[in-house]
Amino acid sequence: MLSSPDVSAVLRSARTIAVVGCSPRGFQTSHRIARYIQDAGFAMIPVNPNHDEILGETAYPTLDAVPDDVQIDVVDVFRRPEFTADVVRDAARRSERTGDRPTIWTQIGVHSAEAEQLAQEAGLPYVADRCLMVDHAALR
Repeated sequence: MLSSPDVSAVLRSARTIAVVGCSPRGFQTSHRIARYIQDAGFAMIPVNPNHDEILGETAYPTLDAVPDDVQIDVVDVFRRPEFTADVVRDAARRSERTGDRPTIWTQIGVHSAEAEQLAQEAGLPYVADRCLMVDHAALR
């Protein structure tokens, strides 16, 4: 069993964060946090099958669709818990192809035991039920 990663170390070393479930609507939490990620200096990759662009960035329908030459350090998940395992499956497939080992970060209320188990089996660090923006802001 993998231990939970050191959140501050993850955020200090990360350069690129994929936001799965990123919304184009400014009032949505995923949109506000994606903008925060950009403003904090991270490269932000929106993942949403219904949009081609969000916050000025190319949006991808799935993690699998993000070009393999783009290293993803953190996968920030804004999907309902029943869909979180599918996000981890996508991340694991991509990890097998690219060799990247992104941290799976489930926002508050998004965690699922199945997703955590799949991440462990794939060797992907997993952060459960935490707000990336709150944790990052606390480091500043």
